[in-house]
Amino acid sequence: MPVDFNQQIIEEFRANGGRVGGLFEGARLILLTTTGARSGTRHTTPLGYLPDGGERIIVIGSAGGSPKHPDWFHNLLAHPRVTVENGVFTYEAEATVLDGPERDRVFARAVEADPGWADYQARTERVLPVVALTEVPAAGPPNINAPSFGAALKAVHDAFRRELALVRKEIADAGPGIGAQLRINCLTVCQGLHHHHVHEDMGMFPALARQHPSLAPTLERLGEEHRRVAALLAELQAVISGDAPDPLQVAAEVGRLSDELERHLAYEEEQLIPILDGTAG
Repeated sequence: MPVDFNQQIIEEFRANGGRVGGLFEGARLILLTTTGARSGTRHTTPLGYLPDGGERIIVIGSAGGSPKHPDWFHNLLAHPRVTVENGVFTYEAEATVLDGPERDRVFARAVEADPGWADYQARTERVLPVVALTEVPAAGPPNINAPSFGAALKAVHDAFRRELALVRKEIADAGPGIGAQLRINCLTVCQGLHHHHVHEDMGMFPALARQHPSLAPTLERLGEEHRRVAALLAELQAVISGDAPDPLQVAAEVGRLSDELERHLAYEEEQLIPILDGTAG
């Protein structure tokens, strides 16, 4: 894409917590920053990505089906350590080019989820590279793109809201079956929610309880809501992990999870953001 067009997307992405409009509205996007193979200069590129569970995401060097690999791909071949911005967090990652059967399996998943990848491959004689970006654990706290603790909490919550909305749309559009990539999308958001709630239960909530003893009833309610959400996550994962999951059943489970989670997130924001930002009366 032209540099000026890319720059517009980058600016909009950073200004709106990872949300952009136009051609890429509703898409899963990251900003990938690589180090120039020859120049050593840092370059940032907006890219679509695929969830891959755990701490790994997938990007594909389609370049719109052009005859040459994109510059960012040549850069990460020379310098595999990259920076990823997902709209909420900025983190370092290690890039690994997939090959052989693993590359083919992941690319087939991508095509099943979006036939556009096959169209790009058909336009060129080169094999589109498939790259895994694995988060490198940070030594300190996560680098979150928010001006305050309360804003950080809201940003994380909104990311889960957007991802669940996207998964619900993907299920609605899936037709008679649930493909491999859609299963992974569901399981990845489940895993992310689980980790977020464990972090709150083990870290933020005990810290708030020590600093604000009057929050005890609120924190007890939030903990109970975490347990209800965990039960719904387990039910969804069981349905998704079964043989030939029924899209209607999956949609129903995702809907139940989304409704319960929204009630929980709204209450948590109402109760905790004023405390976290020191604006409580």
